[in-house]
Amino acid sequence: MRNGDPDVTGITIDDLQLLADEIKAFATRPDAAELRWTVAVKGENPTAVLQGFIQHCLNRLHVLHVVLFNDGRISAPPELGIRRRKTWKDELTPPDTPPRIKYVVERWLRLQLSTGSTAETTVGQVRDDIRRLIVWLTEAYPAVESLDQLTREHMEEFLEWLAALINPRTKAPYAIQTRRGTVSSLVVFFRETGRLGWSDVPGRPLLGPADLPRTVQSLPRFIPRDQLDTVMEIAEALECPFQRAAMLTIRWTGARRSEVRRLEVDCLDAYPDGYPRLRLPVGKGRTERTVPLHPHAAEALRPIIDMARAANYAPRLDPTCQRLVQRIFVNLGKPISAEYLFMTPLKMACEKLGLLDAEGRPLINPHRFRHTVGTQLAEGGAQLQTIMSILGHRSASMSMVYSRMTDPVVKEQYEQVLATTGRIAGPAVDLLLKDGLDEEAVHWLKTNFFKTELELGHCLRLPQEGPCECDLYLRCGKFFTTSEYAPRLRQRLATEQQLIQDATERGWPREIERHAAISRRLRELLTELGQPEDGEHAPCIRPDNGDRQ
Repeated sequence: MRNGDPDVTGITIDDLQLLADEIKAFATRPDAAELRWTVAVKGENPTAVLQGFIQHCLNRLHVLHVVLFNDGRISAPPELGIRRRKTWKDELTPPDTPPRIKYVVERWLRLQLSTGSTAETTVGQVRDDIRRLIVWLTEAYPAVESLDQLTREHMEEFLEWLAALINPRTKAPYAIQTRRGTVSSLVVFFRETGRLGWSDVPGRPLLGPADLPRTVQSLPRFIPRDQLDTVMEIAEALECPFQRAAMLTIRWTGARRSEVRRLEVDCLDAYPDGYPRLRLPVGKGRTERTVPLHPHAAEALRPIIDMARAANYAPRLDPTCQRLVQRIFVNLGKPISAEYLFMTPLKMACEKLGLLDAEGRPLINPHRFRHTVGTQLAEGGAQLQTIMSILGHRSASMSMVYSRMTDPVVKEQYEQVLATTGRIAGPAVDLLLKDGLDEEAVHWLKTNFFKTELELGHCLRLPQEGPCECDLYLRCGKFFTTSEYAPRLRQRLATEQQLIQDATERGWPREIERHAAISRRLRELLTELGQPEDGEHAPCIRPDNGDRQ
């Protein structure tokens, strides 16, 4: 009507944006609310009624955009509010950034975006990290107009400010990992801009690896078996086929949420023997990958794929791989959010099972399924390369954490020493309990632990440290024993008592003193182990490997 053109096939994105502007402008009229019947006749709240009416109109306009996009009449993908929402790329630096600093920072960030060498989400994080420095700089040193004016003293002040900076969401200081990421981004920024020879940059390293806050390496939080089984029972009973398929897929693949949301219509096929295989899109590792898929999950995906093919929605540009794709998790022409696919069913399941923290938040999030798959693979004896391939890890160190969690040697020794209600004693206890062994020693002991066994315990001495004397001197710093050796300790104590008696009869005071000292040490070890001195003696059998040389 506005253009006087009855041909609706000529509607463009500009027409939709213009109509959205007119709807919003209508809301600013002083009499806009009075034109609504519920206000004029029923006396309802004018502000609430007008806001609801405007939102209703914009939602209807959005639906029209979705229809025209999937019909091929408009090429711009639909977004709520018609106009493109403002993103972090529209404001790379704070508004009050000095011009010379603004130019350098924005030039650097746009270079990262244009080359594609760094993931877009990573560039966004780097942008936030550099913004923290700019915010501090404009407040603490407003006279600084260029980054080449910065000194090491400036950066040391910034590090102190960063350590005390409060996260507005948690009302607590930022986590160590966040601060470490900020410092790391600045290290790279200063190094690379200096290497490129840009002006208005320090041209020298103001920060280095020593400035990175030390982090605590935490283990992956896998889902315990009992919780996993009950949560998946609820997931399998979900009425929504999209939610059910999404939940089963992350359960059996350990894929990231973004990877599952972006699955394409040709994602599912099979190995030569017929076992299902899933092709996951380009993710954090910047590569596609195929993984085996549990038949139960494949069964849930097939109807979703069939629906996507039948609907034949218009393909959308995938920013990660930069090509048009047809996704399967699409409803009424719109991609389904991760919130609906994963968080909504998980929240419902956790509330039903009582799996909530002190603040009422779900204890299980989608990423824990990824940790669970990695842990189960390691526990099942999967090779490191297999874990890397399934989880899409770029380096072995990322997958090794699961192997460390399920180390069979650690489990075996735990069962021998602790799980049987046993105890541990001896000078080497502190080395074991306080993680005092270096990596070389740990590696040798893992692969050669049988060589450490002695008559009365174990010796942690490495081959290059010389011959073992623990059986002679029970105070050696590398000696420890366990409750398992209590019968042998008691038998050795009885032998020492006999030797004391024999030396007394022969008049050998030095021998009496020596055997008495060994007896005292044996009693100390038995006391540390919580074992009595007189008990049922077990036969003292030397280890098969004989004395250590």
